[in-house]
Amino acid sequence: MRINAKESELKPIAAKVAEYTFNMDLTWDWPGGVAYYGVSRLYEVTGDQAYLDRMIAWVDEYIEAGLPVWTVNSCAIGHMLLTLYEQTKDDRYLELINSKLDYLENKALRFGDRVLQHTVSANNDFPEQCWADTLFMAAYFMLRAGIMFDKKHLVDDALHQFYWHINYLQDENDALWYHGYNNIKQDHMSGIYWARANAWAAYTMSRAAKILPEAYLYPPMMHIWSALRDQLAAIKKLQKDDGLWGTVLDYPEAYGEVSATAGIAAAMITQGNTLHGKYVQKALEGVLDNISDNGRVRNVSGGTAVMNDIAGYLGIDRKWAQGWGQGLALAFLASAIEKVKRESAEN
Repeated sequence: MRINAKESELKPIAAKVAEYTFNMDLTWDWPGGVAYYGVSRLYEVTGDQAYLDRMIAWVDEYIEAGLPVWTVNSCAIGHMLLTLYEQTKDDRYLELINSKLDYLENKALRFGDRVLQHTVSANNDFPEQCWADTLFMAAYFMLRAGIMFDKKHLVDDALHQFYWHINYLQDENDALWYHGYNNIKQDHMSGIYWARANAWAAYTMSRAAKILPEAYLYPPMMHIWSALRDQLAAIKKLQKDDGLWGTVLDYPEAYGEVSATAGIAAAMITQGNTLHGKYVQKALEGVLDNISDNGRVRNVSGGTAVMNDIAGYLGIDRKWAQGWGQGLALAFLASAIEKVKRESAEN
């Protein structure tokens, strides 16, 4: 897979997106968690100390101001904390990481075979429901922590979450992902193939396969590899002419949604199938066309519950910048920069 872009072109664009992100009033919740995950990925591939310093300043100010209660969604901030602890070895960050892990392991609501229930507040918002979002907010965080701290039980629990989310949410026949599953009713509620749900799944599965040492020794990873392979094979056929994927993947009239496109294309880069290069290239052009001169990522759908029907998904506003749009765009740009740098080094 080759990407027709230059590092010198992509880095200034990513810097503008990061600058806009830092200037947003993001809170200690999932929008900030996804946004600053994207910044941390950009830091990883560029080594620009300014990104690290500004993340540290944000976290330190929030610690002093006071932190919220933990939920599955607010655990997304843990991604940035892992990067900060890795770079600074500051015990305050480790304490917060361990607190989030303790919540997920011992306090978070679960159902069935210890499957994490999706939670967005201290209430029992969605009884016995699993959402694809949980893979990013919690399972991928647990996996990263388990690898970083060499804690096999965390790796095992994270892969367990992937295993069951695949079983509950991915359609075996067409390989696309539903947004949510209701274990009480044993159904997928409205049964919509929402694009960002597919992005959460594809991106985290691709990263899990990339970062886990000796991944072949973990039986659930065979499940993840196959699920990702078939999902991306199905998704690529649904890309629009402008490079975006529709907010409802299999509904041709759905508007192109940029956060999902960024997550899906980043997953394709990470998975590394050479034949996906043309889809990644189109997606890159489509995403770049939706980044304003000031770094705002446009055409990102607002926060979306499992809606009742297609009209519900199509009616979600996409006027405003969103933390997850900024973060997934940065994750995509970081993966593209990483890929271009590697290709340049090889030539």
